[in-house]
Amino acid sequence: MTTIDLNADLGEGFGRWTLTDDAGLLDVITSANVACGYHAGDPQTMDRVCRIAAERGVAIGAQVSYRDLAGFGRRFIDTDPADLEADVLYQVGALEAFARAAGTRVAYVKPHGALYNAVVHHEAQAAAVVAAVQRYDGQLDLLGLPGSRLLALAGEAGLRAVAEGFVDRAYTADGTLLPRNESGAIVAEAGRPARAVRLAMDQRVDTVAGGEIPMRVESLCVHGDSPDAVATARDVRAALESAGAAIRAFVAE
Repeated sequence: MTTIDLNADLGEGFGRWTLTDDAGLLDVITSANVACGYHAGDPQTMDRVCRIAAERGVAIGAQVSYRDLAGFGRRFIDTDPADLEADVLYQVGALEAFARAAGTRVAYVKPHGALYNAVVHHEAQAAAVVAAVQRYDGQLDLLGLPGSRLLALAGEAGLRAVAEGFVDRAYTADGTLLPRNESGAIVAEAGRPARAVRLAMDQRVDTVAGGEIPMRVESLCVHGDSPDAVATARDVRAALESAGAAIRAFVAE
């Protein structure tokens, strides 16, 4: 039986401003990428999301970012690798405090936004993220784009590198994500369940160039920062289960 994880970005609010339906998504997903305060999130939000995730048996991951609240972490920052390493270490440690208080743990790390895209090719920044995870806990998994420098360096460092696919984002012919500011970057809601099934069962994905490419993934991401996120997650999960896939967190018990 095909096994696939379903993850989403959670806790992406700040103070009185809320963005994601965390409770709704935690009813559907198996892994939660929790904002750690750099692109979004605050202590109360992190605490609440960790408590609900623990209650519902959802794996917790630290979604680390550039220090960029104003830009929601979607602007590339040419930061010194040593600074980035310390920033990632800081974010993972902050989330771990709330996870432990909820009776669970941080099980993996996933970069967010511009950092996620940068570490596909940016050697120094990818190495900084890997170094931070190694220093914190060499048992943590790293979640990222198939074929990225991040996952290659993670594997070389002895970390478990987990490849993910996106059900709601378009891909270029080289397997990278089409930038959000380009037409067609966001996949229409109606097409997301079929894309999820194709990724999980066939390990292939269509590209904006009109062809298809192989893409071996262990996890599928539904972005949580859209109004239709919960509905998309439910539809995607239903489609995967109808196709015979088992939905299960990729992290070890």
